[in-house]
Amino acid sequence: MHTLVEQILAEPQANLLMQQVQAALAEEQQRRERFYEEMTETQKIEFINGQIFMHSPVKKRHNKAGGLLYKLMDTYVDLHDLGFVGIEKILITLTRNDYEPDICYFSKEQAQYFTEDQMKFPAPNWVVEVLSESTKANDRGIKFKDYEAHGISEYWIIDPEKEVVEQYVLQDSTYELLLKTREGTISSHPLSGFSIPVRAIFDRTENLQALKKITAS
Repeated sequence: MHTLVEQILAEPQANLLMQQVQAALAEEQQRRERFYEEMTETQKIEFINGQIFMHSPVKKRHNKAGGLLYKLMDTYVDLHDLGFVGIEKILITLTRNDYEPDICYFSKEQAQYFTEDQMKFPAPNWVVEVLSESTKANDRGIKFKDYEAHGISEYWIIDPEKEVVEQYVLQDSTYELLLKTREGTISSHPLSGFSIPVRAIFDRTENLQALKKITAS
């Protein structure tokens, strides 16, 4: 049994605690419904534990890393008809929170049901977050826990300043750090056959070489 559940059940006032939690979550859900009604396509916005987070513009290095990786992922997925890759403003809706990851990949089995007018999406197979000063606490904290809890099989955290990639893979419902590197090759588990040089995420020349290999295969 989950440790937190055990702690609650050990308290004599467990029922009272649950009533308070349920009341707070009901109120939070009302705020979430207003969030859905008021959000617009022009905003990069997330709903996390009852709070609305508006994101400021990103630095060039952040945009560059996300864009270079997306280019490789999207090309590979399109060439092999493997699903859908979303960037920046794809709102994924989990049981409590709503996030707009920098990049997310949905398998063909999931993506076949998406519509052109869809604005809310289920948990993807793979999520990539590019760190910034304003988001890194959530990327390594609440998002890490939430992506893990919802069975997102792979999570990459990219540090565009240090030019480092961390690759977390779900093992027995827990994320394990498979790779943390600035060099070498990195391969995706949910996107079978996708393998690129780490430098292709940060260097345009390396990215073009990787793109040529993908399109030639």
